Amino acid sequence: MMCEWMPASASPASLFAQEVPSSGASPRGTDVIDRPPVRVIRDTYPTYSAVAVDLQTNEVYLQDENLFGLKVFDRLDNTPATAAFTEPKRVLGGIDTKLEFNCAIYVDPHSGDVYSVNNDTVDHMVVFPRDAKGNVKPMRELRTPHGTFGIAVDEVNQELSLTVQHDHAVVTYRKDAADEEHPIRLLQGDRTLLADPHGIAVDTRRKLLFVANHGSRYTPTGERPPEMPQHWPQGRDTGRLPGSGNFLPPSITVYPLQASGNTPPIRVIQGPKAMLNWPATLFADEEHGELYVANDAGDSILVFDIEAAGDAAPKRALQGPRTGLKYPTGVFVDRKNDELWVSNMGNHSATVYARTAAGNTPPMRTIRSAPPGKLALSIGNPGAAEYDTRRDEILVPN
Repeated sequence: MMCEWMPASASPASLFAQEVPSSGASPRGTDVIDRPPVRVIRDTYPTYSAVAVDLQTNEVYLQDENLFGLKVFDRLDNTPATAAFTEPKRVLGGIDTKLEFNCAIYVDPHSGDVYSVNNDTVDHMVVFPRDAKGNVKPMRELRTPHGTFGIAVDEVNQELSLTVQHDHAVVTYRKDAADEEHPIRLLQGDRTLLADPHGIAVDTRRKLLFVANHGSRYTPTGERPPEMPQHWPQGRDTGRLPGSGNFLPPSITVYPLQASGNTPPIRVIQGPKAMLNWPATLFADEEHGELYVANDAGDSILVFDIEAAGDAAPKRALQGPRTGLKYPTGVFVDRKNDELWVSNMGNHSATVYARTAAGNTPPMRTIRSAPPGKLALSIGNPGAAEYDTRRDEILVPN
C-alpha cells in the first residue's frame, strides 16, 4: 500500500521500527541524571544493509541497520516517483528481537527461516520463522564472536559460515547450532590473507569458499589462551602482535569449501583492474558460474567469472547515476525470476535489475523507504563524547 509522507511533527520511525526502551541500569556507585537531550541528530529512515528474497512467498527481506529491524515487502513492490515511500507489509524489530547493527541475512529456501547476523553491540546470530513480526523473541539464537559481518550457508553439508571482521577470521558452525555451541571450524592466520573480511559466499558445486576483504589487518601471535574454546578466533585483546598492522589492497580470497586453520587461498582477485573498493556482500551464482560483489564505496555491482584470479577485470559492472546505486552493501541473485537485487545504505532503498544488467542501467523497480533524493546521514558509531564549551553541551554518539 502506498502512503503520503507524514507531517514534520510526526515520527517517521514509527512506521518502520519498534521503540527500544532504556533499561535504566547504571554502574554501582554512580549518579544517574535522567533528562531528555537538548536536541537529537539522527537519521529517522531505514538504511538497508542486506537483502534476500523468499522465492516461495515472493517476499523481499531488507535488513535495516539504522533502526535495528527487518522490513518485508512484496517482490513486485515499486515506489512511484511521486510517493514518499512504500510501506512494508510487516516489520520485525524491538528489544526482544536482539536485532542491532544487523548487517547480513539468509532466508532458508526450504523452511523460510530468517537468519540475521549482528555486527557490533549484540554478539548473537538470531533466527526467526518466516512470518515473524513485531517485537518478538527469536526462535533460536547463537552466541558468535564479536564483529561478525557476512553469512553463507552450505545446504549440502548443513553448515553456516560467518566472517569475523576485526579478527580476520571465518568461523563455521552446524547450520542448526544454538546458544553457546562452539564452531566446528576456524579459518584464521597470516597465511589466509584475510584482512577485515566482510562478504562471504559458497559454491557447493565447485566446492569453493569466497571472502571479500577490505584490506586492513594485523598478524596474530599464534599464542592461544588455554581457556579459549576450540575453533574460537583469536581476538584483538589476546592475539594482536604489536606493530604488525598494515593495509593491503581490497581483495576476494578463494579457499577450498571446508578450509580451516592457517590455510592460504588457492587464488586471489586483487588489483586495479578488479575495481574493488570496500567489497561487501558476495553472491555465488553456481548455475551461471558468476560471482557478484556489492562494491560499497565504488557505488557499483561487480560480476566476475567464478574462476577469476589475479588482477582480473569484472566481466560486467553495473555502475552510473541512472542505476540508483548508492553505497550498495547487499546483493542477491533471484535465479527463479532472473533478477538482481541490491540494498543501498546510501539512499534508503532496494533496487532490482535484470540479472545480466550492466553499465548505467536504471532499475526495473525500486523499493524506497524515504522521500525521493533523501540521502542517508551515514552517521557511524565513534566511541567518544565531546564537550562544547561555547554552548555548555555534551555531544554523545549512540
